[in-house]
Amino acid sequence: MEANSTSKWCLLCLFLIWGVQLTQCSVTYDNKALIINGQKRILFSGSIHYPRSTPQMWEGLIQKAKDGGLDVIDTYVFWNLHEPTAGNIAMQGFTQKIVQMMKDEKLFQSQGGPIILSQIENEYGPQSTNAGRAYMRWAVEMAVELGTGVPWVMCKQDDAPDPVINTCNGFYCDYFSPNKPYKPAMWTEAWTGWFTEFGGPIQQRPVEDLAFAVARFIQKGGSFVNYYMYQGGTNFGRTAGGPFITTSYDYDAPIDEYGLIRQPKYGHLKELHRAIKLCERALVSAEPTVTMLGGYEQAHVFSSKSGDCAAFLSNYHMQTAARVRFNNMYYDLPPWSISILPNCKNVAFNTAKVGVQTSKTQMLPTNAKLLSWETFSEDLSSANDDSEFRTVGLLEQLNVTRDISDYLWYLTSVDISPSESFLRRGQHITLTVQSAGDALHVFVNGQLSGSAFGSRENRKFTFTGKVNLHAGRNTISLLSVAVGLPNNGAHFETWNTGVQGPVVLQGLDKGKRDLSWQKWSYKVGLKGERMNLVSPIGVSSVDWMPESLFARSPQPLTWYKAYFNAPDAEDPLALDMGSMGKGQVWINGQNIGRYWTLSANGNCTRCSYSGTFRPKKCQLGCGEPTQRWYHVPRSWLKPTHNQLVVFEELHGDVSRIALVKRSVTYS
Repeated sequence: MEANSTSKWCLLCLFLIWGVQLTQCSVTYDNKALIINGQKRILFSGSIHYPRSTPQMWEGLIQKAKDGGLDVIDTYVFWNLHEPTAGNIAMQGFTQKIVQMMKDEKLFQSQGGPIILSQIENEYGPQSTNAGRAYMRWAVEMAVELGTGVPWVMCKQDDAPDPVINTCNGFYCDYFSPNKPYKPAMWTEAWTGWFTEFGGPIQQRPVEDLAFAVARFIQKGGSFVNYYMYQGGTNFGRTAGGPFITTSYDYDAPIDEYGLIRQPKYGHLKELHRAIKLCERALVSAEPTVTMLGGYEQAHVFSSKSGDCAAFLSNYHMQTAARVRFNNMYYDLPPWSISILPNCKNVAFNTAKVGVQTSKTQMLPTNAKLLSWETFSEDLSSANDDSEFRTVGLLEQLNVTRDISDYLWYLTSVDISPSESFLRRGQHITLTVQSAGDALHVFVNGQLSGSAFGSRENRKFTFTGKVNLHAGRNTISLLSVAVGLPNNGAHFETWNTGVQGPVVLQGLDKGKRDLSWQKWSYKVGLKGERMNLVSPIGVSSVDWMPESLFARSPQPLTWYKAYFNAPDAEDPLALDMGSMGKGQVWINGQNIGRYWTLSANGNCTRCSYSGTFRPKKCQLGCGEPTQRWYHVPRSWLKPTHNQLVVFEELHGDVSRIALVKRSVTYS
């Protein structure tokens, strides 16, 4: 579900296994499972994306994944990270380069390394056009010809040609069958939660339902499950996973954004993995026999020729528990649950019975103080003077910025006759601006007249507001702001961003005046970006204003700078940005990410584990800022004199920014 340059563009996925002796061996498959060193395996995997955490966190994250019962780690290979400027490598060249790098380090299992599986493309989807089908076939042939010695998969690609395995992504995949009878059923993205979007609540998925979904998949003959995400991490910088997606990519994963274990999700899944592993020999060597035990109850029994037996007893009713008779014994099944019997007798695990502790997280104060605040304001008066070019009409934003900045200025002027009636009456007239996304700040004669923004569901929006015009020439400066790039949907590369018009003044003596097709000047980015204000080295020509001199009333488009010492202890850290509006923040020159304290709109009144899960089913944080705390990796800090730079688009209060620590307790 990731794409393009400021989103995480996934062209290639790698799956790395541990616990296998690192000698040259083959990885193949049959209709039941992947076959590693001649052994059919039930494998549990977890997505952990290396750019969404720091190198200093990787070892701890992988160890926690291993302790949680995982066999495999999955990661995207991030095209945007390795090729920051688009167009230097074609798709084929990038794939060849990455695969050759892996070969040079002998990382594929066929070379004795840990990579057992590779994925080409990501959710490209079945194609109805000749061009789409031709591209998909070309991508498969190109990947297979690289000779990795391990299988290739394509997710959500029902028409994937041999020898590529088509796989399932989703909240549930028990309905899924591969497109050929000799391929195994693989679930490459079992969604542990959902992403959060600015303006929306936090989406949580109860672990009872997630465990139920995994058990359903296994009892239907599935043999590979990859949790997306097992640790979500952080969209540092401008690398959001799509429009309006927050800097936090926590995903309600078993390991949280900061690298801390989330209970009961982590522990309950660990027990699930243990129970299923006890069934492994039966699962990979037999097809299930399905018996109805009641109106909503079933038994899936795997009996091998060698005498192994495993049973899955399921109750699909969403509200009512059931007592079922199986093999002359009685078993109690909670609603929406599956009991796992590794020997077809004793219950080792039930998906709805959680026996582990629950974690509680808090953001607590630290002893770090933000000192020596200074400020620098964007100069709106010179915006037209140093514009980069002028043209007639309104241009699409990304074609102009090439994504080197979130910001694009649209600049024009309008002459107002002294005889206009609204001037004599002391009234304001109305300005209407239609935008294709994502946010817009409107300045008239250097003063902020208002802001507007869209949403992930509807990026297009209209600004309508009263503006203060005077007789003579008036400047209209529209600052369009991108908040992540399109990443999903048909032909999303054709979707527009920025001011697309019309731009209309209403209330003049001659009626409406459409400004869309007059001359506009354009300027990419902000003055502070061009001056590299975020550099910890400092630029001598920058006139930062000391704290005692800047205005008490916060102004829009303002840069702020302060310093602090690293706090004591080793708890994960975050910036409390609850007093701010919208912008970006840097520490020692490293971009923490976009912040936006937009209030979350949703329905947080109820949540039940039973019944089909969808993202809006279990919501938290309604009425609160969608994201208040922003992860600060400790590895980015020095013992003393750490530089904090904040760019605020609106009217935030930097005096209330605080560095806090994330604390977790279990009960």
